[in-house]
Amino acid sequence: MQTNLRGRDFIGDLDFSREEVETVLDVAWDLKRKRALGESHAYLRDKTLAMLFFFTSTRTRGSFEAGMAQLGGHAAFIDSQTTQISHGDTAKEIGQILGRYFDGLAIRQCDWQFGNQYINEVARHSRAPVLNMQCDVYHPFQCLADLMTIQEKFGRDLRRRKVVVSWAYAASYSKPISVPQSLILQMTRFGCDVVLAHPPEFQLMPEIVDQARANARRYHAGFDITDNMDEAFKDADVVYPKSWGPLVVAPGKDEGKALIEKYRSWITDQRRIDLTEDDAVYMHCLPADRGLEVADAVIDGPKSVVYDEAENRLHAQKAVMALTMS
Repeated sequence: MQTNLRGRDFIGDLDFSREEVETVLDVAWDLKRKRALGESHAYLRDKTLAMLFFFTSTRTRGSFEAGMAQLGGHAAFIDSQTTQISHGDTAKEIGQILGRYFDGLAIRQCDWQFGNQYINEVARHSRAPVLNMQCDVYHPFQCLADLMTIQEKFGRDLRRRKVVVSWAYAASYSKPISVPQSLILQMTRFGCDVVLAHPPEFQLMPEIVDQARANARRYHAGFDITDNMDEAFKDADVVYPKSWGPLVVAPGKDEGKALIEKYRSWITDQRRIDLTEDDAVYMHCLPADRGLEVADAVIDGPKSVVYDEAENRLHAQKAVMALTMS
């Protein structure tokens, strides 16, 4: 168990070593048990967390607010559009000032080629730890919850488990690529045989893919990329199909929308879920575009673990806050 997390930022998935992630999961399971048993676990009594949102959220805001309250502290919701952040407060000023008001800063900023830079700039000027609630590059807390959920279903040893991270069609907007990028980084570190499936135009950042390949080599895992969704799903233990935009090759809104519309057949339906292993699980960070990304029969079916996954956001986030903010 690693115990040197106090005061640390958590912005990218690789900011914590594999051993430190295992510590986070140990604490998360303990907190989940305490929550189930009604045991007090006010490890952050009198501590405060600033939650700065540039993008709307349901699960992220709810789980961080509830988590801080359950840990005995308080979370303050700060909307970038209704504060002076929209009229001139710089990243340096946010870090310097909110880092003095609060014991931790959590930020959600997903603007392409800006969000991660902004969060790191705040962190450079903050005396309090900075936590990434999602940016354009990473979604580390979602990935911790995903890893926790997979281990609950298959056990702590995930070596040789086939995990499919797949693009899926959705009509809503060009969504960030941070979820699939975090998944391929973290799952390869835990020995999963990761298959990344997407149409040619929906590639991820090359440096992230290179890091995932390096993780796979280090931990003796597989890492493959395909543009065939059916082939990817065959014999999978975990399928995680979700939409993301073609941001690497076509960041423009209209061009991105045209590319998305080319691949309406990339839906997780019953035929595709039947290609997976009998005990396979379907995962999604939510919200899913029902009838487009995934059929109702799948997301509401026996292989879906999306609500366990959503719950584990609470426990994983509480673990990181307790370890970094105490």
